[in-house]
Amino acid sequence: MSDGTAISGLGMTELGRVYGRSPRRLAADAVRLAAADAGLGLSDLDGLLVSHGLSGSPGIEVAETLGLRDLRLLSQMNSFGATAGAMVSYAAMSILSGAASTVACVFADAPLKPEQSAGSAYHRDAREWYGFGGMTAALGLRSVNAFYALAAQRHMARHGTTSEQLGAIAVATREWAVRNPLAQMREPITLADHQNSRWVAEPLHLLDCCIVSNGAIAVIVTGADRARDLARPPVHLWGWGQGHPGHRKERGSEFGLTTGASTSGPVAMKMAGITPGDVDVCQLYDCYTYTVLVSLEDYGFCAKGEGGPFAASGALGPGGALPTNTGGGQLSGYYMWGMTPLSEAVIQARGDGGERQAARNDVILVSGNGGILDHHSTLIVSPHQKET
Repeated sequence: MSDGTAISGLGMTELGRVYGRSPRRLAADAVRLAAADAGLGLSDLDGLLVSHGLSGSPGIEVAETLGLRDLRLLSQMNSFGATAGAMVSYAAMSILSGAASTVACVFADAPLKPEQSAGSAYHRDAREWYGFGGMTAALGLRSVNAFYALAAQRHMARHGTTSEQLGAIAVATREWAVRNPLAQMREPITLADHQNSRWVAEPLHLLDCCIVSNGAIAVIVTGADRARDLARPPVHLWGWGQGHPGHRKERGSEFGLTTGASTSGPVAMKMAGITPGDVDVCQLYDCYTYTVLVSLEDYGFCAKGEGGPFAASGALGPGGALPTNTGGGQLSGYYMWGMTPLSEAVIQARGDGGERQAARNDVILVSGNGGILDHHSTLIVSPHQKET
C-alpha cells in the first residue's frame, strides 16, 4: 500500500426535509450509492464505519441491513462533527496496515419531523437539566447555541471581531449555495439581511447558525492503486490529524480563542507535506459563522485575531483568494455533520462542482468540529497522488 489511500466512491441520499425513511435505511441507501459510484458491489466491502447524529441511530446494524458478510472491520464511531474525518483516517490506516481493503464510512441522521420546526429538532427537555448542569442552565446556558455564542463573545472581546464580519461569512457561503442545486437555502442574502435576522443567542443571528437536515452521506475508502481502476477519479488522502483540546469553560482557559484545529491542522499538513499557502480550497465545519472564522485563524490562513478582517475582505466567496465551503456548507447547503465538508471536498477534487467549481483544486483542506469546540479533525485531499 505504498501508493497511499483514496476516496473512490461518494453516495448522497436526498438531503433536507426528507421523511419516511429511518436513519438506518438512509445509511444503507448512502452506502449502496457510494459503492455504485465507485463501480463496486456490496460484496467488495470488507469494512464499515458508522456514525449517527443526535437521533441515536444508526449503529453497526447497518451491516445487517446491507447484508454484508465476513467484514474485517466494523465499528461505530462518535466524535460528533469531527467523526467523518476520524472515520476516514481510521479507514485509511486500516487499509495501509492490511487490516482491510475497502471501507465504507457513513453518517445518517433524521432529526426533522413533519409539522415541527427545525429548532425543535435539537430541543432539550427541561427535565434533562440536573446537578451542576442545572446550574449553568439556570444562568441561561441551555443550548449549544448559547455556548457557541459565549465562545463568539469571547473572541469579540479579545480581538474586536464584529457581527458584520461574521455576516460576511454567511453572505459568502450563501453565494456558493446559490450555485449548488443540492443546497437547501439558495435565495441570495445581503449583509443587511444578516444583521436584520433575529437573534438566536447574542451575538449570533439566525443567519449565523446552520440549518437542520435529514439524510445520509457515505464514502468508500480504498488503496490508491485499486482506486485508479475504479469508476470515478480517485480523491487521494494526503494527510490527516485530530485535536481534542479539553478546554474547560473557566477563567483563564482558551475556550473560544483557539480550537483543536491548531493541533490537527499542523499534524495533517506535515503528513501531507504542505503549508497553509499551498491550500487551494477549504471545506470548513460551519455549524456557526464563528467556527469558520476561528478555524481560519487556527489553521494559519491568517493571524490570530485577523479572521474577521480576512472574512470581510471577500477572500472566502466566489472569486476570492481562498474559496471556502463551496457547496454552501452547513449554513446554507445541508447539515450532515462532518460529511458536509467532506462530500463537497470530493466533489471539488473530482471537478464535479459545475457552476461552483473552484478554479484550482490541487490541495483541499477539510475540517470537522465536534461538541462545543471539544473535538477536531482535519483531512488534506487532492485529485493527485502524493509525491513520495
